Order: sequence, then structure tokens, then C-alpha cells
Amino acid sequence: MKLRFGEIAAPLFLELGIGMAVGMLGTSFAAHISDAAGGAFALANHLFGLLFMVFRLVGAGIGVVVSQNLGAQHRAEADRVARAALAAGTWMGGCMALVALLFASPLLQCLNAPADVLVLATPLLQALSLALLLDAWNACMASVMRAHLRTRETMWVMGVMHAVHVGLAWPLMHGLTNVTFLANWPGLGLPGFAVALVVSRVVGMSLHWHLWRQRLNLMPLASDFWRIRMTQMKHILHIGLPGAAENLSWELAFMVSVAAVGVLGTHALATQAYVLQFNMWILISGAAIGMAVEMVVGHLVGARQLREAHVLVMRAQTMGLAVTSVVAVLMAWQGASLLQWFTNDPLILEEGRRLLWWSILLETGRTFNLIVISALRATGDSRYPFYAGAGSMALVLAGGSWLLGVHWGWGLTGVWMAYAADEWIRGLMMWHRWVTRGWIPHARATHARMQHQART
Repeated sequence: MKLRFGEIAAPLFLELGIGMAVGMLGTSFAAHISDAAGGAFALANHLFGLLFMVFRLVGAGIGVVVSQNLGAQHRAEADRVARAALAAGTWMGGCMALVALLFASPLLQCLNAPADVLVLATPLLQALSLALLLDAWNACMASVMRAHLRTRETMWVMGVMHAVHVGLAWPLMHGLTNVTFLANWPGLGLPGFAVALVVSRVVGMSLHWHLWRQRLNLMPLASDFWRIRMTQMKHILHIGLPGAAENLSWELAFMVSVAAVGVLGTHALATQAYVLQFNMWILISGAAIGMAVEMVVGHLVGARQLREAHVLVMRAQTMGLAVTSVVAVLMAWQGASLLQWFTNDPLILEEGRRLLWWSILLETGRTFNLIVISALRATGDSRYPFYAGAGSMALVLAGGSWLLGVHWGWGLTGVWMAYAADEWIRGLMMWHRWVTRGWIPHARATHARMQHQART
């Protein structure tokens, strides 16, 4: 497993990097329309992410439960869990698609979207609604592939999917000139990004379907997309519910902080949108390591190799901190040049450069959460991250953003200070849980449950 860990993490890093690049290009495409469009793009995507969190009720548990069963040599049960995941994607992704379509404007108003941003963000979020369902299906199928340690195949699927998205996004957003039969078509504006996204997700779904059949010998039936399998769902939700609660709590707290930034105005929203694109590049190493840790620890827990799991996480955390620190310093050092990809506004450039230096502290703290929470979830200790971190997310992340950024008038710098404090508080609690081995009783209980399930 130690040798396989690097082979698993590298494709995940590339996969996440491709996704980050597409998000950055999307922000750049939107910023070429106007700074208001850049802010609208950021707000719509924040809400898209928040709505997708509902799928995490099951999404967080799919890969873990499949990995644990594969580690315990229970392939038939792993396949049943995979089929159950498809129906969960249909029901939860479909519900959130309707919410985005019908309530886009009220949701954006809750985030204090300025008038010039609201008029652009509303049609974009509505156009993104179908993508919520397609992303839920793709996430299910990709999670199962990764649990089988098929990370290279998943990377290629994501690469093709994102290439289609980028290839279509610019012409659909900005139009085409010197094309006779289209008579200089002006494009769709921001909704063009969503149309390209939907087409690319259909392509991804087709490729995942092919890989399930060819690599996993899994052939989904029509009924798998709507039939709820309660036995498998119970185990998925045991992991997924606490994981989703933790993710949803963070998203809600983050949305509160975004509302605080909205009060600071369109310039602040645009600055945050641009800086967050580079923050995503800083965190991908920790995110990739965390995903690999979750899969490998799941297999090790299924095989009851707990000592190996402990050593793996300790080494992974050291690696994650080192890489994150180096990338964060490089980003901050080149901050002004990087931000010019999006804007030449001197106020945005100055504020953004300052935030990138604060991001060194923010992202090193986040690395603990990305890696250790993934490991805890894989052992079955999925409730602790939520119970231990909810208070910090509410008081430090959400409350601190308003206190420091708005009430005390420190602006975006105050908001970033609240972000960093929250990540370090929660990260150190997660690290303490791991090094004191508070997760071991949960890992043993998980292994015992699977053995009992196999006998019955």
C-alpha cells in the first residue's frame, strides 16, 4: 500500500489541477466581460457548491464504504453500494437542480449580492441547475472508480470532460466573429459557461459508464438510477451524514463570510473571487493527498491493518504541509503578476497581493483538515470532525468574518484572518484526535461490522 499511495495520489493531483485550471479560466472568461461579471460568476459558483453539498449526505460515504468492503474482500457488497449510489445521485442531485432553477434570485439576495451582480448571477445559477444532477452522477461513478484504485482512468475522464468544457465555454460566452452562417453571433454571456458545463458532464457520464463496464465489470441497470437500497444506504449515511454535516457547516459559515464581503462592495467580491482561484492551487496538493489517504486507509481498515494506517497518515501530513508551504510562498511572491491575469484595477491588485500573503497561514492550517479528516472518515470516526469543528466554523469563520471584516472595518484582510484562525483551530483538534489514536475504536467497530455482515 505504501508503494501504491504515490501512484494513487499523483493522478488525483493532476485531476484536481485540471479542475482548478478550468475554474480559473471560467473566472477569467467572466472577468473579461466585467468585474461585476467576475463577482457574479463567483457568487453563482459558491451557491452551486453549497447546493451540491446536499449530495454529500451520501457522497462522502460512497468511496469509504466501497473501499472498506474491497479491503475486506467483499466485492459483491461493494458493487451493491455502487449501485445504491446512483439512485442517491438521482434523488439528491435532482432536488437541488430544482432549487437552483426556481430559487436562484432569493438565494443570491441572501448573500447581499449588489444589484449589478444579481442581474448577472441569477440566469447563470439557473442555467447551472441541470449540471447539479449530472455532477451528482459523475461524482458517484468517479468515487467508485477511485475506491477500486482506478485513479488514472478517472483522471483521463476528468481531463476529457474539462477539455470539452473549456473548448465550448469561450465561444458560448463571448460569441463568434467572422463566421458567415452565424452572422457574428454575440454569445450567451455568463449562461454560456453553464451550457458548456452541461455538455461536458454528459460526455463525462458516457465515459464513466464505459469504464464501469470495461474495468469494473459493473453494468448499471435503469432501475439503479431510482431504486433506493436501504441496507447499503444505511452504511453510506453512517459515514456520509456526519461528513456532509461537517462540509455543510463549513459551506454555510463560508456563505455568511461571503455575505460580509458582499457588504464591502463589488470590488471586494471581485478581489475575493480572483484570490480564491489561486488559493485553490495552493490547496490541491493537500486535497489530493487527503483523497488518496481516504481510499488507502479505507482498504487498510477493511483489512484490519491499523498500524499501517497510522504510519501512512503521519507521513502524508508531513508531505502535505511541506508542499503546501512551498506553493503558498511562491503564489504570494508572484501575487501581483498573477492577479493581472484577471484585472488591472490597482485597488484589487493591492488588496489581492496582501491576501495571498495571508493565504500562507490559511492554507497550511487547511492541510490538517484536508488530510486528517479524510483519514478519520475512512476509519469510521466520521462524527468527530463535525462535533469538534462546528463551534469554530460558526464563531470564528462566520462570526469572525463579520466582526473583523465589517464591524471593526479591517475589510478583506480581517475576513482572511478569520479564515486562517478557523482552519488552524480545527486542524489542530483533528491532528490531536489522530495522534492520540481516538479513532482506533471506530476502526475496530467498522471491521467487526463488515465481518458480521459477511457472515449473515
